[in-house]
Amino acid sequence: MLQLLHIENIAVIERADISFRAGFNALTGETGAGKSIVIDSLGAVLGARTSRDLIRTGAAKAFVSAEFDGVDASLPVLAALGVEPEDGVLLLQRDIYADGKNICRANGRPITVAQLRALGTSLLNIHGQHEGTQLLDEEQHGAYLDRFARLDGLPEAYTERYQAARETRRQIEALQMDEAEKARRVDTLRHQIAELERAELRDGEEEELLARRELLRNAEKFMDAFAAADYALSGGDDGLGAASQLKNAENALHSVRALGARFSELCERLESLYSDVYDLAETVRDLRSEMDFSPQELDAVESRADQLYRLKKKYGATVGEMLDYLERSKKELDEIEYADDRIVQLQGTLAKQEKEMLAAARTLSDARKAAAKALEERILRELRELDMNKVRFSIDFTEHEPDATGIDTVRFLMSANAGEDLKPIHKIASGGELARIMLALKNVLAEQDHVMTMVFDEVDTGVSGRAAQRVAEKMAKLSQIGDHHQVICVTHLPQLAAMADTHFSVEKGEENGRTFTRVVELDRAQRCAELARLTGGAAATETQLRGAEELLSAADAFRSAL
Repeated sequence: MLQLLHIENIAVIERADISFRAGFNALTGETGAGKSIVIDSLGAVLGARTSRDLIRTGAAKAFVSAEFDGVDASLPVLAALGVEPEDGVLLLQRDIYADGKNICRANGRPITVAQLRALGTSLLNIHGQHEGTQLLDEEQHGAYLDRFARLDGLPEAYTERYQAARETRRQIEALQMDEAEKARRVDTLRHQIAELERAELRDGEEEELLARRELLRNAEKFMDAFAAADYALSGGDDGLGAASQLKNAENALHSVRALGARFSELCERLESLYSDVYDLAETVRDLRSEMDFSPQELDAVESRADQLYRLKKKYGATVGEMLDYLERSKKELDEIEYADDRIVQLQGTLAKQEKEMLAAARTLSDARKAAAKALEERILRELRELDMNKVRFSIDFTEHEPDATGIDTVRFLMSANAGEDLKPIHKIASGGELARIMLALKNVLAEQDHVMTMVFDEVDTGVSGRAAQRVAEKMAKLSQIGDHHQVICVTHLPQLAAMADTHFSVEKGEENGRTFTRVVELDRAQRCAELARLTGGAAATETQLRGAEELLSAADAFRSAL
């Protein structure tokens, strides 16, 4: 359960610590005092979307932490995040910065906002005051049923078959075209394939071509350079090249080679230099002879480069991309020319897939219908406890063509009064009835979700009198039975506030020219005063105070009898 909620710099709350207790916790206060800010803070630390506007004016960041105890260490989401409760205690923290940055932690371990949200939904459910309107949206009814049904992989099995059939149908549609369109496309593909094949493209050719063109464009410069190098190394008819001169030097020193080691070493160095220069001269001479340039070759290279440029504008930025385009075109042409055969093959596959899909859809639908009967009984039981004894509630199924969710259109129907026909909820339910139906539905779904704590944010809107008393009793029962041993409720009804085990008042004040909100746990006398305010206004009379005490005593008696 939620033990401690710590808030810093959220809206008008500069700093607050709220120690929630087991059982039923109620928060009351004047309109605008900041009750919704407490719920917003709780949502923030559970990974809900937040706005930088939530940060208190003048503060660099906001901070919220929530401490839970009794946390089940076997929760799958904990294992997935690598987070372990310490003696059953889990601390969630979130820093919210003005620049939009968020830092989230679970027991000190950094996690993302999405991970925080996944973890938060396993610990606590927040039911807002506007959620009753979701019942008016019939598209949500199927989702509510599926949450209750625990369908054990049936939706996934159906979805897999639905997607497979959908993909096969898409392939068939892609192959189907009218004859005129097919003829035009075949002509286009054949022309493109022929043009690319005539070009005899070769991967890497463009780079070689550009290098050769650069060489040809500078042919005269290359020839002059190699001619000069050849003359310097080999010499002309006069034999004055570097190689000849080194050979002459070697011959001149040959006669003194035997006179000592120094002379012998000098001769060896000359021999080595001559050998290197001779090899270099031969290399230069060979390269010079290979440089057989002609204007015709340059024209041919330029023409090929232009051809590649024109093709690239139509088929790809590189030769490699053009070759890929050629292969794709051939494949598409084959698919079109043999489309009829392929369509027949795919239609056979589709028939088999659709049969499997419909079988999975029927299995899923049967499971939903069985769950719907159980949900109807549970909702009616809940509604009777909420003083709606005359209400009839039913879940209606109609079949539609298979879509991503199956073949079922699910609608919640009700009859609010005896003798009235069952009709869609949005046509007949009042605001108070919607609130109680949603409360009943949420209670049932929360039991399925096995959450530790349930938070209700003014879900009693539109409820008063005896119905309000029944809602209060329901909250008290909910906080003490099953897995749900903690309920937190923001309310404006004295019946709900009186039924709480722990009562907090959210109060707004002003200090040093700044508005602030504080949350105070009330004692018995303070609770009487707050209940009197909820009943009759700020100036409580003795009669109202006595009525508040009677309300508290009656609530005590009810809780003790549970």
